Amino acid sequence: MKQPSILLDLAFLRLWTGATASGLATWALPFVLGLAVFDRALAATDLGLLLAARTAGFLAAVPVAGVLADRYTRRGVVLWAGLAAGAAAPVIAAGLDRSVLLMAVGAAVAGAGQGACRPAYQALTAEVVDADRRQQANAAMTLAVRVTTLVGPSLAALLAAFLDTWALLVGIGLLWLVAACVPGSGTRADIADRPPRGAAGGPARTPFLAEFAEGVREARRHPWFLAGLGALTAVIATGYSATGVALPMVSRDEYGTEVVLAGAMTAYTAGALAGALIIARLRPRNPGWAALAGLAAYGFAPLSLVFPVHPVVVMTAYAVAGLGIELFNVPWFTAAQREVAPDKLARVSSLDFLLSYGLAPVGLAVIAPAIDAFGATWVLAGCAVVCFAAPAAAALVPSARAFSRPAARDGAP
Repeated sequence: MKQPSILLDLAFLRLWTGATASGLATWALPFVLGLAVFDRALAATDLGLLLAARTAGFLAAVPVAGVLADRYTRRGVVLWAGLAAGAAAPVIAAGLDRSVLLMAVGAAVAGAGQGACRPAYQALTAEVVDADRRQQANAAMTLAVRVTTLVGPSLAALLAAFLDTWALLVGIGLLWLVAACVPGSGTRADIADRPPRGAAGGPARTPFLAEFAEGVREARRHPWFLAGLGALTAVIATGYSATGVALPMVSRDEYGTEVVLAGAMTAYTAGALAGALIIARLRPRNPGWAALAGLAAYGFAPLSLVFPVHPVVVMTAYAVAGLGIELFNVPWFTAAQREVAPDKLARVSSLDFLLSYGLAPVGLAVIAPAIDAFGATWVLAGCAVVCFAAPAAAALVPSARAFSRPAARDGAP
């Protein structure tokens, strides 16, 4: 019997709506701040400072949120993270033309709210959706991310024709309120009947670092997770850096037009949308190997920039990269929700986001000087090799084949 769409499940629909609102707010903020630069209400150097502050807030909040979401309720973390990000938006607006420092504080809080939501949403999905439909649910969640990537800046540009920057920033705050308030509560069977920490008869409160270390130990119990995370981090640090820095340079210097840049990024998003739709139904026999193969497909993106080829080849390579990244993401999230201990899932997810996204700025900072020192051809070729080799190396780990650790080897039931 064919299962109904996961979006017909009211509990998941509320979660999906909140995640979509947070995605729109996340992608719209840099674009709106860019409009402020265009209107000369903000200097370009100040924009860089604000985006750096937002990234710092994100990275600082991710591990903290992972611990809190496992210690208390994931719904509570989503609520407070969304409220904090929502309150930060008018603070940023209040600093326009007045105080860059105030805007930087608001940007850091907004980034913290965004970072806190990520592991909490990931763990809350496992609570709201039964195991048989989690792959479909994760596909719907990642589909929302890709749609908001397109719609967020476009919607902001459309509204900018009628509203000023201050009003757009307040609108971003309202989106965060939707992200905070719309999702419903999940079921925390592991804490439902447990006395509060520190209460009579309850466990003593564990220090934050000790609780985060428990999440690290849980991650180490799953060799496929460590291997996959290493591969994902390597691909993001190199492949994404080539996209962010080298693609605009190649589009300008080799093709003499921004059409290649715009076309490649559009093709990437279109490929990712297609990948999310495919993986919602696809069930590979060896899901881990199939996912790692999809991750390796990102190597075609920097490879297409190494040699002078027709722009269509570049756009096709980016479409394949987008398709592959979602063929990896959805099984990856689903496997973590299935294999990781439920009471440690948020902490393990926070470790995922902390490493994979946390090292991305390092790659972005290094690639431009590397191109100046060694030339674009060698650097892009090196990025392509890393994108192909890292997932291939991860696939050699025995448990990577199915993204699952054999129960018999662990002595688990």
